[in-house]
Amino acid sequence: MIRASILAGLGILVLGGTLALTLGPSRAVAPAGAGAPARAPGPTSAPAADRASTPRWTGSFVKPPEAELKKRLTPLQYQVTQEAGTERAFSNEYWDEHRDGIYVDIVSGEPLFSSKEKYDSGTGWPSFWKPLEQDDVKIGADLSFLQHYAEVRSAHADSHLGHVFHDGPPPTGLRYCMNSASMRFIPAADLEKDGYGKYAALFAGTAK
Repeated sequence: MIRASILAGLGILVLGGTLALTLGPSRAVAPAGAGAPARAPGPTSAPAADRASTPRWTGSFVKPPEAELKKRLTPLQYQVTQEAGTERAFSNEYWDEHRDGIYVDIVSGEPLFSSKEKYDSGTGWPSFWKPLEQDDVKIGADLSFLQHYAEVRSAHADSHLGHVFHDGPPPTGLRYCMNSASMRFIPAADLEKDGYGKYAALFAGTAK
């Protein structure tokens, strides 16, 4: 009798446990990484595929519609060039670029600066003491010795590039402090291939 009672009690416990597992709240298995917070895109410059879509400079440029620009540019490139944004210092693509070559507008391809005039300003942004083509760079009217900086934009695409300051090295005393996201760098070895052969002579025998 006692043994039968014990066995009956164990049976009830097992049955109750089974029902609890069956009727209790189920646990969905989360996919790998589901617990990690979503990450917003960081302020990086465009990958090679996007940079390759920069048009070759032909001497003239017609700005495409806003919708097309949004498709062709990365969010950071659009924010900088079209909305006058500023990328982070020391984490952009060209602040520590030391190769020979030229920098062109990411929207139009117009030549802007050369590595020959690039220097380390210590600011964390690519800096130059003069443009490669002065006619392709326009400076805001507020650059004077009373106002120590002015906005810099490309002449044809009207892209926001950065700012120019009066604290640069000789011979100009100017510092063109640019956003990497507004430019595409073309190494000296690729100038002919990419349609900028006229500038190859600048680096003849010295390209690195």
